Amino acid sequence: MTIIHDMKTLPRLVGAALAERLRVMPAVVVTGARQTGKSTLAEALVSGERRYRSLDDFEVLDAARRDPEVLVGGRDAVTLDEVQREPSLLMAVKRAIDRGRVPGRFLLTGSANLLLMRQVSESLAGRASYLTLWPMTRGEQRGFGRAGRWEELLATPDAGWRDLLATGDARDHAAEDWRELARRGGFPTPALALDKAAERSIWFDGYVRTYLERDLQDLASISALPDFRRLMRAACLRLGQLVNQTELGRDTALPQPTVHRWLNLLETSYLLVRLPAYAVNRTKRLIKSAKLYWGDTGVALHLAGTGEPEGAHLENLVLHDLLAWRDARLERAELGYWRTAIGEEVDFVIEAGGRLLPIEVKASARPRLADAAHLRTFRAEYGRKAHAGLLLHTGNTLEWLTPDVLAAPWWKVL
Repeated sequence: MTIIHDMKTLPRLVGAALAERLRVMPAVVVTGARQTGKSTLAEALVSGERRYRSLDDFEVLDAARRDPEVLVGGRDAVTLDEVQREPSLLMAVKRAIDRGRVPGRFLLTGSANLLLMRQVSESLAGRASYLTLWPMTRGEQRGFGRAGRWEELLATPDAGWRDLLATGDARDHAAEDWRELARRGGFPTPALALDKAAERSIWFDGYVRTYLERDLQDLASISALPDFRRLMRAACLRLGQLVNQTELGRDTALPQPTVHRWLNLLETSYLLVRLPAYAVNRTKRLIKSAKLYWGDTGVALHLAGTGEPEGAHLENLVLHDLLAWRDARLERAELGYWRTAIGEEVDFVIEAGGRLLPIEVKASARPRLADAAHLRTFRAEYGRKAHAGLLLHTGNTLEWLTPDVLAAPWWKVL
């Protein structure tokens, strides 16, 4: 695989969505884990007439706390970076917008999901549009600024899927060892600039230490950092499994309420991802157990200390691509997994445009007829509402396993 090393020139999937929202809304909030490239994206998409201030600068942080009008006053457009460090600044932004609604006036970035932070009392409802910047997808790393071919699959009649995937650009959809992609993850520096595993390990270790010792303290006061890191490792060893807080507490010697609170902090920081169960009744989705994944497979492998990617990491790569695609989309799509009471399960379900697309992921180079069984059960359950099933695998086979399940190499889609 050819890696493009100039990170600042690589287009990002959310670029067009950000530009469109700045044209319409007085404030746009771009959130995502630290080091996903939010600042680089902001600098690339705004003109030199914008003021840029980062709350990582202690002087700017002090001004945000003592006299926020210094930052939000005036008529110039302004970019405020790492706003989660002083959530009360959002009240000043709200007042400024209410004094004069000017499209694109505020571009706010943050390394935490502001809507999940308990300290944030102001959501800028009706005044801001929210975007999430996930670590780089495979398509972004290759310089194409895209996610997988989900939009094309949804727009193409099922019978045309094989031809669609067979005729993709060979450069854009070249074969690759998925395990290497999992090891490097999607953060720009380890994904693009560091070629050796030892170099990436040093970067990941520094990233985790910075998160624990500094970023985490912006969200909550936690003194037992070794305990928190132990929970992170336990979570990384359970990729693709149902979230069981009691089990996690027992294995890490932590009370269940502490596990619950710390998992919420990891999710707020975009490090942890909880995938909800799909159900026709949306209320039931809130009740059923979620499945646990990580925001970046490179960090997950580093924390787990196992080194060798497994099938759950391939699932995680597909989910990461789906999340990046979903959150850059103007029309909202829902993601979930499907599981019956007797254990039949489909890894991912896309709900978009009133239709469902079920996806199964197998870390096997030879898809078998039996691998299609649960996809077919799903289709039988939801009938015409469901597209054909998509079985992603690690081999080269692109064929209809059954009349309603297409087996495709993962790299043909991502």
